[in-house]
Amino acid sequence: MFPNQGEPAMSEVRSGRVDLRMTPAAKRTLQRAAAVANKTVTEFLLDTGLNAALDTLADRRVFQIDEKRWAQFMAELASPPRSNPRLRKLLARKPAWKA
Repeated sequence: MFPNQGEPAMSEVRSGRVDLRMTPAAKRTLQRAAAVANKTVTEFLLDTGLNAALDTLADRRVFQIDEKRWAQFMAELASPPRSNPRLRKLLARKPAWKA
């Protein structure tokens, strides 16, 4: 598990609930899988659900690109920024909290 990414701290009390409706066959399958993993159904669902959630979220934060695109990206980072007069004007203004 990855710390500080949605998982409860060890001292945090579990108070949230999720209700699931499923077929009896789905429930039996989950019960068998939990038993094989030496977990309760709740522990099994929470562990596998959190792992799936973290994987899904990681797909939104980590991007892999080939060498050519990486070189293009690095070249853009290294090049000087384009002139943006409106941005310069905005940044030159005195902030409202200092007025």
